[in-house]
Amino acid sequence: MNTFERAVDAPAGSATQQAYERLRSMIVTGYLKPGEKLKIDGLRKRLDIGASPIREALSLLTSDNLVERIDQRGFRTAEVSAANFEEILRLRSVLEELALRESIAHHTEDWEEAAVLSHHRMLRAQRAGSEDFEALHKAFHMTLLANSPSPILLKFCSQLYDLNIRYRYLAGKALSYQKRDVAEEHEGILAAAIAHDADTASARLLDHYRLTGEFLSGLLDNGGLK
Repeated sequence: MNTFERAVDAPAGSATQQAYERLRSMIVTGYLKPGEKLKIDGLRKRLDIGASPIREALSLLTSDNLVERIDQRGFRTAEVSAANFEEILRLRSVLEELALRESIAHHTEDWEEAAVLSHHRMLRAQRAGSEDFEALHKAFHMTLLANSPSPILLKFCSQLYDLNIRYRYLAGKALSYQKRDVAEEHEGILAAAIAHDADTASARLLDHYRLTGEFLSGLLDNGGLK
């Protein structure tokens, strides 16, 4: 199971934190399907975690828009749709461009070194076919934004990343990058960012998201993520 960067209003290592992390990963990676009813007793047995922490974790996940309340005590995983994906992609593009420009404007040597290192780790995991790739992929994108002095903005960017990545997992084997060189796209974004060229870095980042978005939108329009 892949690990995702998270910020939760629960003590690190607590049962609620553990339940939140495991459920979030199960939803984002598609193990729990869109619209699936989440029964507390079933999740308690599956995760071997108490009912109260699971209920608290599900409440936290409603704030992430990954879980929906269906009655006073019931929950289900959030549904997916073309309209939902388009909104996520639009917001992600707007907010990440803003964060990237702020990050570049406040560039430091430490940030540049961290960005280069995160890119190296991601590339190494990708070449090795490591299960850590997705966590490192997110780390790379978030490191590019990390020098933005706007913590609320960065939190939204992190949440939107997870919402977007869920659609990529639901696409499964249908998602093919045979006509793209994604590694080159990442390298181009990084190069422009550490050169402090905000216009080029932003353009490359938005183009990177647009290409993936067009493919996933096509699948959604044809019912390919159901």
